[in-house]
Amino acid sequence: MWRQFSAVRGRYRGSHPLDDRSREVIGGIAARFDALALFPFGGAPHDPFRRWALKGESVHSSPLGMLIHGDYGLWHAYCGALAFSRAIDLPGDSERPSPCESCRDRPCLTACPVSAVTASGETGSPAYDVDACVDHVQAPRGADCSALAARRATPARSAVTVATSPPKRRFTWRPSFAHGRLRPS
Repeated sequence: MWRQFSAVRGRYRGSHPLDDRSREVIGGIAARFDALALFPFGGAPHDPFRRWALKGESVHSSPLGMLIHGDYGLWHAYCGALAFSRAIDLPGDSERPSPCESCRDRPCLTACPVSAVTASGETGSPAYDVDACVDHVQAPRGADCSALAARRATPARSAVTVATSPPKRRFTWRPSFAHGRLRPS
C-alpha cells in the first residue's frame, strides 16, 4: 500500500493525505458496487472496525491491545469498509489460533525504550503512558521509533513490514502526534 500511495502522495494536500487517498479509492469501489463506503477516521460516530475485523478475518487481540494477524503480525490497518444493502457470499477465512497463544515471553510488552506500554491488572490488559510515548517519538532520540519497537519485537511479523522505511514511519506517526490524535486532551 505504501508504495502505491507514495507514487501519488503529492496529489493530496489536506492535513491527512492517506485518509484522502482512502476516501478516493474506497469511495470509488463503493460507487462501482453500489455500496456505502465507511471509514475509521473523520470523527464520531465511529464505526466498529475492530469488531468487524474480529468477525471477518483471522485476527486476534494482542497483549498490546492491537489486533494481530497470523501472517502480518501487528503490521496491518483498516482504511475503510464497504456496507452492502444485501448479503454477499464471501469465501471463508480459515480460523487460525492467535500467534500470541504460543508466545510466552511477550516481548512486545517490554520492547518500548521508555516503557510506555505495560500489561496491567489481572487480565493483563495494556496500559499506555501516551505522554511518555509522544515525548520520546518527538525527541531526537526517538526519531527512529514511532511506536515500532513493540511491533518489531513480536515473533509474528512479516519480513516486508519489519523493514518499514523511515519516511513511512515519519509520515504515519508524526502527524498523529502533531494533530493530537494520540495525545489525550
